[in-house]
Amino acid sequence: MESRLPATVVSSILLLLSAKSGAVTFEVTNAAVPNTTGGERFNKDIGLDYAKALSDVSILIWNTFNQRNPTDRNPVDTVTLIVEDEDNGMVAFTSGSTIHLSAQYVGDYSDDVKTEVTGLLFHETTHVWQWDGQGQANPALVEGIADFIRLKAGWYAVEGGSRDRIRGMKVTARFLLTQNSDVSHRAPRVQNTDQRS
Repeated sequence: MESRLPATVVSSILLLLSAKSGAVTFEVTNAAVPNTTGGERFNKDIGLDYAKALSDVSILIWNTFNQRNPTDRNPVDTVTLIVEDEDNGMVAFTSGSTIHLSAQYVGDYSDDVKTEVTGLLFHETTHVWQWDGQGQANPALVEGIADFIRLKAGWYAVEGGSRDRIRGMKVTARFLLTQNSDVSHRAPRVQNTDQRS
């Protein structure tokens, strides 16, 4: 006879999985279970092992931005993905080194949700590592660079949102893609050497 914890006990525990890349720890927490369809769908169709995906994404970003040395990067020890039941109208956003993913978006997404979330992770993880002139860089450029990473990796740009904002992101991303056949040594960095942030 197999002994298991009741589903309510298991699902009420914050699920956490960590992976390491260099000195950086990557964590995933699904705070949207057991109460949301999106939280359950994240566990079923994507899985918490996406902490490793955050590590792989970061390595691509570091190489693209020529940030192979940890001193070239934003000083981040832990990158966290939180799936949460927030009704803020956002699909995903990054604050510092924490990526917030909407469980509602995951639950309502009608196509291949794992592909969509993977693309979102490429975009949002870029924000963890990119410099933005302490918030003074043009937002379309900052977002366009994040979508450039998403396109470069083969996970096409997100649809939806404000038409002008999305159009600006896509134009910037596609421009960077056409200008950079091998960007590993010359990728644009939104950086002011005196104002890293």
